[in-house]
Amino acid sequence: MQNAVITGVASYLPEDVLTNEDISRMVDTNDEWIMTRVGIKERRILKGEGLGSSELGYRAVNELLRKTGTRPEEIEVVVCATSTPDYRFPSTASIISEKCGIKNAFAYDIQAACSGFLVGLQTASGLVKGGLYKKVVLVACEKMSSMTDYSDRSTCPLFGDGAGAVLLEPSEEKLGVMDAVIHTDGVGLPHLLMKAGGSVSPASHENVDRHEHYIYQEGRIVFKYAVSDMAASVLDIMERNNLTMDTVDWFVPHQANRRIIEAIARRMGLSEEKVMVNIEKYGNTSAATLPICLAEWESKLKKGDNLVLTTFGAGFTWGAIYLKWAYDAK
Repeated sequence: MQNAVITGVASYLPEDVLTNEDISRMVDTNDEWIMTRVGIKERRILKGEGLGSSELGYRAVNELLRKTGTRPEEIEVVVCATSTPDYRFPSTASIISEKCGIKNAFAYDIQAACSGFLVGLQTASGLVKGGLYKKVVLVACEKMSSMTDYSDRSTCPLFGDGAGAVLLEPSEEKLGVMDAVIHTDGVGLPHLLMKAGGSVSPASHENVDRHEHYIYQEGRIVFKYAVSDMAASVLDIMERNNLTMDTVDWFVPHQANRRIIEAIARRMGLSEEKVMVNIEKYGNTSAATLPICLAEWESKLKKGDNLVLTTFGAGFTWGAIYLKWAYDAK
């Protein structure tokens, strides 16, 4: 059976920086409060009229094609993970494909909130492992600033904009996506959601005035579930694949809260040197956090490295993937 391996990774972060000092001028907060509770110093914001998540995604995919020497016409599938689509329809994946000149692929979106990249990686790898396609692009792009309430001190320091993309191809080597543990429990609905804008509560003057088109999060409850569920899925995937703290080369956690990351790493018994953390610079970019980490650490990754990826998002949807890295960075 052939495996699905990542043969390239790229990311894009907007130039504009929103610092904790900037946020302290919007709401009653300060740098020390934000750093102590979530570990975020600054985040990137996409500015410009008419620019949505596809702008972030297309820049990441273009860079991916350039780095891997892949022509747009070679791509057969584009999967886009996003909770901030340009439009309700058409798909953001179709817009990214058009911007990148990808004409021979079918493209679609998946929505699994912050777990979008993990779910997308399992889905896209299945298309490759099954022998259906040979070149699949998975892109996660999020313009989180578009649904962040900058009058809400509990949520506005958390989120930033960004995108990451990977190319998946078949391989006969024992590399790539080795195993996945992914769960959903709908109990999370009332604790983390956008209350309005969907078919239950279509956009109206009333719900816009109530700020219901922004992210609503009950932080303490989400924190509790995130730590226990991500830790459980990580330990599960390690046990299933006979991985230990010595044989795991890199831990790639969702960048939502530094305290969550540290709590899970402690349960795994991993040293800080093995944990990818960039939340201080970019904040929570939702589905894009994992590929942004992979792109930032690419130069340190070696063929055969054992990576454990984990994430948690609205739904609640969470899980972990065991990934064996397929190449040495050039």
